[in-house]
Amino acid sequence: MTTSGPRAGDTAAHATEVKATDARGTEARGTEPDVPEASGTATTADAGQERLRRWRLVLGGGAADGTGHGLSGRDAAMDGALAALYGAPEAPRAGRERSGGLGASAPSVARWLGDIRTYFPSSVVQVMQRDAIDRLGLSTLLLEPEMLEAVEADVHLVGTLLSLHRAMPETTKETARAVVRKVVEDLEKRFAGRTRAALTGALDRGARLNRPRHRDIDWNRTIAANLKHYQPEYGTVVPERLVGYGRASQSLRKEVILCIDQSGSMASSVVYASVFGAVMASMRSIDTRLVVFDTAVADLTDRLDDPVDVLFGTRLGGGTDINRALAYCQSQITRPTETVVVLISDLYEGGIRHEMLERVAAMKASGVRFVALLALSDEGTPAYDREHAAALAALGAPAFACTPDLFPEVMAAALEKRALPAPDVG
Repeated sequence: MTTSGPRAGDTAAHATEVKATDARGTEARGTEPDVPEASGTATTADAGQERLRRWRLVLGGGAADGTGHGLSGRDAAMDGALAALYGAPEAPRAGRERSGGLGASAPSVARWLGDIRTYFPSSVVQVMQRDAIDRLGLSTLLLEPEMLEAVEADVHLVGTLLSLHRAMPETTKETARAVVRKVVEDLEKRFAGRTRAALTGALDRGARLNRPRHRDIDWNRTIAANLKHYQPEYGTVVPERLVGYGRASQSLRKEVILCIDQSGSMASSVVYASVFGAVMASMRSIDTRLVVFDTAVADLTDRLDDPVDVLFGTRLGGGTDINRALAYCQSQITRPTETVVVLISDLYEGGIRHEMLERVAAMKASGVRFVALLALSDEGTPAYDREHAAALAALGAPAFACTPDLFPEVMAAALEKRALPAPDVG
């Protein structure tokens, strides 16, 4: 059986991800499905037909699929929804006439979105939406209110909306804000509690007491502080001074500056960083500042009470001047030893490279904890400037990609000035 049909190979990168779900909730996948052992001739025949049906949905029909199996009813409708996307040629580059199976009108796309939400689970719908935007050049159709009301909202869609929002007509902007707000609220529910717990614990441990209760004793620091009282005859240390954890006071407030690259490739990172910035800004023990940049720098700290306002204050796309952004952040630091600067960027610098590195070195020398994240997203290893990443590592600021789930732990480690949970970025 050949696998060169319209949904196989390079013509549809997500062919094996997009699963055809039938009326009983079973799925046709890009690998041969498991079929129970048949106990009789009829059962064997049924199992064979089911196998052919699933392969037919995966391969997309035509002479290349090799199954000879016809579809009807719900299966035919599912196949039509897949063919509209993966059976259509990709949108050509500028200057060529565009062609696509979804048609050119927003109502047509809205109907297709309704169909795929009927036949496929939410996670698959999101994959198909992203593929439709990428393959068929449908970004401009997101300017239509009826289209936005039909889409399955996720972080990737928010990134697309943010890149388009300055071109949106007024009739679409409120719908777009509603879509973005839904995603933001979902992210806050997912991360807010764990982030506050991790950072509160780090701040509590950062306030040391010399007369702690037994349960608050920091034994590692206590032993280190009393090594001079070691008693050889007893093989022990006499702890004349106890060091413990205490509650962080207002005088021990930490300062966090999130410096976010808003170039187009960082869209998901901007969304997640805005949510985390709003969560940290809600904690009275942390002074949080949020700065976004491309070739210009914008301080959005005054909008942190509403991450949706933060996101619509960004302008995805454009160049990158990390040096200029770090110069601004450096000017905002008032207590270096109590400050954490988090640079979220792929490090493709369009500004003055040596000045950027000198600023990082100067901040670290003054006592600032500097953290460089190549991305803040779930999208796997990002593309990044390896030369700049190596230069930062040589300064004692390793650059690494971070998932949203890991970010609270990274920030807790940074606030406590302990080793970051940084993977090897090669």
